[in-house]
Amino acid sequence: MFFRMIKGALLRQWKKMLMIAFTIALGASLATAMLAVMMDVGDKVNQELKTYGANITVVPKDSSVINDLYDIEGGESSGFYLQENELGKIKTIFWAFNIVDYAPFVTTTAALSDGKDVTVTGSWFNHHMELPTGETLDAGIVNLRSWWEITDGDWLDEQSGENNDVAMVGSTLAEEEDLQVGDVIHLTGQAGEKELTVSGIFDAGGDEDDRIFVPLDTAQALAGLEGLIDSIEVSALTTPDNELSEKAAKDPGALTVKQYETWYCTAYVSSICYQIQEVITDSVASAVRQVADSEGEILEKTKLLMILITILSLVGAALGICNLVTASVMERSSEIGLMKAIGAQNGSITGLVLTEIVITAIVGGVAGFFAGTGFAQIIGHSVFGSAITMRPMVIPIVVVLVILVTLAGSIPAIRMLLKLRPAEVLHGR
Repeated sequence: MFFRMIKGALLRQWKKMLMIAFTIALGASLATAMLAVMMDVGDKVNQELKTYGANITVVPKDSSVINDLYDIEGGESSGFYLQENELGKIKTIFWAFNIVDYAPFVTTTAALSDGKDVTVTGSWFNHHMELPTGETLDAGIVNLRSWWEITDGDWLDEQSGENNDVAMVGSTLAEEEDLQVGDVIHLTGQAGEKELTVSGIFDAGGDEDDRIFVPLDTAQALAGLEGLIDSIEVSALTTPDNELSEKAAKDPGALTVKQYETWYCTAYVSSICYQIQEVITDSVASAVRQVADSEGEILEKTKLLMILITILSLVGAALGICNLVTASVMERSSEIGLMKAIGAQNGSITGLVLTEIVITAIVGGVAGFFAGTGFAQIIGHSVFGSAITMRPMVIPIVVVLVILVTLAGSIPAIRMLLKLRPAEVLHGR
């Protein structure tokens, strides 16, 4: 009898029930999409921010001490160096798979044929190397400096197999010296001379526009620093800092054993820096705070925005359900009054109405979940250029939210139902 009454009510009021299901589906779809994106947005945002450069810098320990004492940043080499042959060790640390890219640098001064001194920076461009783990890696500033605008020519290609006596010239220097792609420039360094062909002119929008960028071995030959490098820039996927990571960054020795294990096995920028220092002899690895801080702030604000959208969508769904269920109860007031008159208790009538709404909510929630999954993929491809990974945790959270929203939207109608008096309803009052 109970199920026959539910079936009859659903069939008689199918339009309202369909509207309730549609309202729940809208709320569930937005909640599903936002939760799916929010749970996957950390990696997506990190990947996006990696296109704006490195977030870790590695320098010789003695050089770091001098820089801290005299507040020196950048510029020519300080006289302290790292070993080039240790570069592959960076990909052997615990968080090796979080190391997206890295490149070594050697900066020196050389004279052009007209006697003008220029800053020459040597680095990898798209360097191919064999790692100690047996894997291979293509790394360099092609990815670390992806915002550079190549105004003429192209990126220097280390893997082309052609002569590597080539250089890339900053736009400011190229304009001052009237240099074009294909021109040959003569550089005289502290330990040698080189004739290089200009392969590209770039606009970096900063001090680098006054420099000449060359392959690492070319700069080492000019400066007499074979096998040595000034610094390393590392781009790594990291977890936003918290109180534990900040404490560890100041002094890892101050952590308890449990705290140390948690910190070391979490991809904080401080733990990755610490692990790099363990494999690179006499080095100091430090976070580029502007980039590292921006990652955490952008990620937190993005998640906050998505939580706000989810809450607002669910509130809207609850209000819609409230109006529709209240209207349904008002239309059925005579039926409910008659049921009370013949002995039906408030609990039984409430259970009947809630069962109808829950069945409708299940239909709407399932439809909303699959629609939300589709919306999440659209957001992923539109904003991040890749698919969103659906976390299993999304399903129970959406189920709980749908139940809560449905019950919250039904409370006013249930209260009205409980107050109905059979005599007044049946007499049309």
